[in-house]
Formats: sequence, C-alpha cells, structure tokens
Amino acid sequence: MEYQILNTSTCLLVLLVFIPTGLGTCPSSCKCSGNDRNVDCSGRNLTVLPQGLQDNLTYLNLSFNQFVDLDHQLTRFTNLRTLDISNNWLKNVPAHLPKSLWELYATNNNIKVLQKLDTAYQWNLRVLDVSRNMVERAVLINNTLSSLKFLNLSSNKLWTVPTNMPYNIETVDLSNNFLSQILPGTLVRLQHLTSLYLHNNKFSYIPDKAFDQLSQLQVITLYNNPWSCSDNQNIPYVLQWVQGTAAHVVGAPCADQPWPWASTAPAPAQPTALDSSPMIKGTKAVDREASAAAPEPTKVTKTHKQFKAKQVPPLATQSHPALFPSTDRPLLRSPDGPQEAAATRTILVQDSTEGNASLAPATGSSTTPMTLSITSGMPTNYSKMPQSTTATLRKEEATPSARVPSRASRWQMGLLCLALLHTMA
Repeated sequence: MEYQILNTSTCLLVLLVFIPTGLGTCPSSCKCSGNDRNVDCSGRNLTVLPQGLQDNLTYLNLSFNQFVDLDHQLTRFTNLRTLDISNNWLKNVPAHLPKSLWELYATNNNIKVLQKLDTAYQWNLRVLDVSRNMVERAVLINNTLSSLKFLNLSSNKLWTVPTNMPYNIETVDLSNNFLSQILPGTLVRLQHLTSLYLHNNKFSYIPDKAFDQLSQLQVITLYNNPWSCSDNQNIPYVLQWVQGTAAHVVGAPCADQPWPWASTAPAPAQPTALDSSPMIKGTKAVDREASAAAPEPTKVTKTHKQFKAKQVPPLATQSHPALFPSTDRPLLRSPDGPQEAAATRTILVQDSTEGNASLAPATGSSTTPMTLSITSGMPTNYSKMPQSTTATLRKEEATPSARVPSRASRWQMGLLCLALLHTMA
C-alpha cells in the first residue's frame, strides 16, 4: 500500500516538472504574460509561427516580422481576442481566422483586395484596421459584421467609398485614398456613424443627399480635396450641408472662395437722361405740393389724356416755348352736343440753365411753372374760347395775356354784326 502511494506521488511530480516544458507554454523567441495567454512575438524576423504557442491564447502580436502567408495557421486559437499582423509581407488577410476575434490589425502590408470571405461571419469583430496597404477594392457583408464599430481603410488606393458597411459602425477612416465618388445608398443606413474621415482624397463634389441620413455624425474631415467650387450644379449640396449640419466639419469646402451660384440682389436702377417724360416724373413731388394748394382742375377730356402720354423733349427753356400744331377741326367731336372747354394743367419744368436733372445733384435752383393749355370740342361761349384746337406749352406770367381771336371767331363776329344790322334795318 505504501509502495503504491509512493509511485503515485512520483508520477505526479514528474508531470508537474516535465509537462509544461513539453507543451511549450511560452516560446523562447516571444514574451508572454497573463498566464502565458498574452504572447508578443513582434520584431523577431519570423517567417513561420513559433513552436509552443498555447491554443487558448487571447492576445497574439506577430507584427514587424516577415510573414508572407498565414492562411489556415491561426484557426486553432479559438479564444483569441486580439491579433496584430501589421508590418509584414502579407498579400491578403489570412483565411479562416478564428471567429472569436475582437480586434484585427493588418496595417502596412501588401494587401490589394479585401474579399468578403476575409471578414465574413466575424460576428464578434469590433475593430478592423487594414490601413497603409494597397487595397483597391473592399467588399464587406454588413449582416456578418454586426459588432464592427471601427473601420480603418486609410492610405490605400480606393476609388469608391466601400458599400455594405455594417449598420452599427461608429468610426470610418477613408482618408489618404483616391476617392472621388460615393455611390447612391452607400451611407444611407449608417445612422450610428459618429466620425467620418474623408480628407486627402479626390472628391470634387458630394452627391445630393449622400450625408442626409448621418444623424449622429459628430466629426467629419473634408480638407485637401480638389473641390469644384465653380460647379453650380453639383457643389451646392455639400456647401449647404456644411452650413446646416451640427457636426464639427474640419476643412469646409470652398471656405476661402466665393460661391458663384449664390444669388445676389440686383442693383437699384438709376435714373437716366432719356426718360420719356422727365419734366413730369422729375417734379412729381413738387407737383403734388402745388396741386394740394391749387383749386381742383376742370374735367380732363380724352384728348388731354392722350396728349399727356406723348413724349416731351427732355429739356425745356424759357425763351423757346414749345407749341403744338393746331387744326381747324376739333380733335374730339361729341355726338351729344357741345362740350366743356378743355382743362388747363400747370406742370413744373426746370430752367434751361440746370441742364439734365438726372446728371446733376439737386440744388436750390427754382423751377419755372409752365402751363399746358388744350382746347378741344365746341365751347359754349364763343366770346371766351376760340373754336380751333390749340395746345401750347408756355411760361406762366404774372398778368394774364390777351387772347388773339382765331379766323373762325372773326367769321362769327362778322355774322353777328350782319345780323344786328339786318335787324336794325
């Protein structure tokens, strides 16, 4: 009995001494911590995985080595949470990575394409960093990366913003690429996106409604892009979006250039010397003051209104009154009988010494009232109004001037004299 107990104790002692060495819990070329579950093998010029790595690793750093291919070599680490394979010679993301990964860092390699199978069914992946590679195309499957929060594809050769990005993603870094377009619907469902980095690309404009659904966006970088500030069809969207968004915009487009498509208020029209009726329009305010104190004018006939619409020479002088042609026939015949005498309206014109009113500033010079006389129709009193129609623009004098009877008036007076002589006889 004692012999059996001694043999059992000896076997246990042998197991405790030799089994850890045989399993190789920490390779000699690596540094281990955390019960040998955190292994750092960086900077060792490794080309193959070191021997003795435990299957239950949670952290593995293989950066700054010379790995070219790691396909199917990391599948057995089913508890691995963080994998760093940066700064190697890898041409693609290793195939069949463990589904337990939380963080994958593959920066500064020779990866040219990010295939959908490289990240497919990584349900737990939260951080994916494939920056500083030569990626020209990135294919993602949004429903298989439901936990992804951070995506870094900066410093690559992308021409188009990747589509099918996970809906729950919060930070996307696409800076330092050759991006020039955003396909419709690319950013529509990214309602949890808080940070978007698009600086140092080739954007000349942003398509309409591309940023409209980014309701949670807090920071966006847009500097160092060749914006087409003179494109009044495509550039207005991003400029208006920058003005209205609550996010912090670093490097707003066209900030130091004017917007040619912005509407400007037209300059007010200046008065010109070729006004159709400068004597009437230029003295409208003075005419209103004079008409307020003057008695109410007589009724204006239709002929008077037609005459007012005609153009008047812009300059009127005191020494040369303008006379309108007269005719023997009245300008307006009324079938109902004789009409009232034509109205006489006083308008104000400037003196000839003032010249053109629109070309000189207003001074204290006085204006000279002129009388526009129009006689039309058949007056009821032959002794007071001649029968012919006369329109005369003349200077108003202090004393009324004598009226010269017309030829028709002289005929009427002669007939009256003959009638009186006949009656007396």
